[in-house]
Amino acid sequence: MTQEQNNNPETPRDTKRLGELIDETVTSSYEDLLAIIEARAELVKIEITEKIAVAVALLVLAVVLVTGLAYLVSTIALFVGELLGHAYLGYLTISAFFLLTVLFFGRIQPHLLKNIIHKILLSSHGKKS
Repeated sequence: MTQEQNNNPETPRDTKRLGELIDETVTSSYEDLLAIIEARAELVKIEITEKIAVAVALLVLAVVLVTGLAYLVSTIALFVGELLGHAYLGYLTISAFFLLTVLFFGRIQPHLLKNIIHKILLSSHGKKS
């Protein structure tokens, strides 16, 4: 070795090795970044499908609940009609009850229903108003 090669810490072989190391590091970082992005995309897909599944399940339950309530109201109307002697009087009584409820919460006390629902929602989350 010559004196110049001893004084120069980087030889062409070291420079080549450093370049390969940088190239491998950049390539590895790029591949890792792509893997992270793909994993995040899969996670987002899973989260979205889970939210859709919950929404559809709630929709199905709401349809079943509304159907059940319709049958319950009809049954109550028939029972009241039997007590009053005429089926139409039962349906008239139940219809009047619903109309008076809508009138009360819609015109007379419009904020009362909102406040009741608000308290129920807060209590379901463990918070008191």
